[in-house]
Amino acid sequence: MMVVLCTSLVSYPLFQIGLTPPSFATDGIIWHVILASGFGWIDRLKTYLNLVFSPNIETAVSASRPGDTILIAAGGTHRVANIQINKPLCLIGAGEIPDDTMLACSRGSDSALEFLSTCKLANLSVKAELGCCLLHRSGRLIIDGCLLQCESNPLDFLSCPIVSTACSSEVLPSQTKCNNGVFVSQTRIEGGAKAVLTSGGLALQRVRVVYARTSLLFWFDVEQMLSN
Repeated sequence: MMVVLCTSLVSYPLFQIGLTPPSFATDGIIWHVILASGFGWIDRLKTYLNLVFSPNIETAVSASRPGDTILIAAGGTHRVANIQINKPLCLIGAGEIPDDTMLACSRGSDSALEFLSTCKLANLSVKAELGCCLLHRSGRLIIDGCLLQCESNPLDFLSCPIVSTACSSEVLPSQTKCNNGVFVSQTRIEGGAKAVLTSGGLALQRVRVVYARTSLLFWFDVEQMLSN
């Protein structure tokens, strides 16, 4: 498994690396790091920790292998737009809370991230304007402890935090679940016309909402309706 550590150009990379769990540096896992250039201590760290560097999240996704984990360091804002993920990956924010690690999608983009394979997002903030935060095409997408935010706009009806266009798949007698679905837990969702929009064969199910003092936390599934 490869772990990809991403840091913003306006953050402090040395301290961001210090935030990572120490076990990552001692268990033989390769670090794939996204950092600003021009730091003299990088060569020493590359030798000591076996680091690999990429300039942005899109490059990190491209360089990762199926099953890898991308650990995105907190601080600053990571610009993303229409990044397709077509292999199983896990993207995790390294901050203490989702607000510490922001992925921002600019106006004019269909989505921040587009998923065509089974993936997981955890402890991340994703913000979009006049589009969707996450576009789910296929696979099983798990969203755990995140913040999905569509910016306030007179055209809010064009925005939606989660859009799923996945079709329902045939479930064999030996299976209890289909291969496509979105599974959301303990996630804040703000703005947009609705929390999730489906245009394929999946349906919103098992919705739970917890009213916190300053926000709403959502739990729900988007998957095929199975007949009894």
